Amino acid sequence: MRFPGSDRSFDADLGLADDVAARSGENIAACYQCAKCTAGCPLAPEMDLTPNQVMRCVQLGLRDIVLGSSTIWLCTTCTTCTTRCPRDIDLARVMDTLRAMALESGVQPGQPQIPLFYRIFLYLVRRTGRANELPLMAAYGLATRNPFKDLLLGQKMFLKGKLKPFSPRVGDREQVRRIFERAEGHCEDPVPARGGRGGDRGGESEPESRQQ
Repeated sequence: MRFPGSDRSFDADLGLADDVAARSGENIAACYQCAKCTAGCPLAPEMDLTPNQVMRCVQLGLRDIVLGSSTIWLCTTCTTCTTRCPRDIDLARVMDTLRAMALESGVQPGQPQIPLFYRIFLYLVRRTGRANELPLMAAYGLATRNPFKDLLLGQKMFLKGKLKPFSPRVGDREQVRRIFERAEGHCEDPVPARGGRGGDRGGESEPESRQQ
């Protein structure tokens, strides 16, 4: 399959849509490309694939394109797309699922600094139970080999008391550990199919606001 605007050919993975649907609980086939998600997305101009194009790529099985895109990492999960979707698809959840699949498959992220920031953030939370801005940004600056990027801003914030060099650990670190273990274990389990409008909800009735 040849993707528009590209000289490369891509093999279609016909099981991709089913995989994403099983993991996200969303009915991928329900999307009919109205593009309301893209029209409302505040970051669409910065994306290499618009949100509706991401859905279409998943439907067509273009695994390498969608998992290697910048879009899935630029998404801030603001849920504007989810709110606007006339088919009741939680596209923000789909994006989150695609990010997890990209990491698991070893695909080079379209925005490598974003998953790097996530890893550093979660590492600090796992160790101390909370995020402290100063060590977070220091570690991120060193990891990206640009340690002085936010130095002047950091000095201003420190002088105003907005940054603290150290923060107290939470009292029950064991509870934090259990939260991480539970979250990591939950990622292994498929999400029950929620469907979109026009999809099977397993007997679940539509909310009253949707029926009117």
